[in-house]
Amino acid sequence: MGKILSVVNQKGGVGKTTSCINLIAALGKLGKQCLLVDIDAQGNSTSGLGINKREVELSTYDLLVSDVRCSSAIIHTQFEHVDLLASSINLAAAEIELVEIPERTMRLRKALASVKQDYDFIFIDCPPSLGLITLNALSASDSVLVPIQCEYYALEGLSQLMATVRQVKRLYNPSIEMEGVLLTMFDGRLNLTIQVVEEVKKYFPNKVYRTTIPRNVRLSEAPSFGMPCIYFDRASKGARAYMELAEEFLQEQK
Repeated sequence: MGKILSVVNQKGGVGKTTSCINLIAALGKLGKQCLLVDIDAQGNSTSGLGINKREVELSTYDLLVSDVRCSSAIIHTQFEHVDLLASSINLAAAEIELVEIPERTMRLRKALASVKQDYDFIFIDCPPSLGLITLNALSASDSVLVPIQCEYYALEGLSQLMATVRQVKRLYNPSIEMEGVLLTMFDGRLNLTIQVVEEVKKYFPNKVYRTTIPRNVRLSEAPSFGMPCIYFDRASKGARAYMELAEEFLQEQK
């Protein structure tokens, strides 16, 4: 039975999608069967895995608002052991449509239940908000992975995120846990970075990954070529960092 993780932070630009694509690709390289579920209307995870959003026939939108079978929407990507449930621009309207649907916070959970046993890990790339779509992700997940940018406003909004996770735990998903916190855009030469790291460790004791993700040009360039950094430039600092993170992540699962 696979493990479902929501990668979530309602603050945009923290490396959420970059972390989804690259961690899942690294885990695939290590032989783990993985599924990336893109529920962000921007569809950056979809295009980051080389899939044209406009050519997708069935997307996560269809899973949320209709009774499409999950297996019929899965796309096998060109990357080792990595499958995708693609995003659609229609997701922007799904928040409104879900309001009218019974058990509207459980739609994604029910859809993924039929394929959960086929994967080691299912990662959900959440939108940068705490609306109904993100609630669906949290209700479906075993745990939450939070990327945090090493900058001044890093902790802003995190108390709201954690309050939402606690509410989901109480109302919809009693088994959801905190998986870990990933520090992104890390530059150890800056005093501010060190201060942010200390604050984050205070806020999330024993939950911060040792592996940090550096600022790296190759990480930024890879999505425009439709591939994870580990395939784009496996020798780059960014690719090496995500391989280290994948190994640390797997150690934590034992």
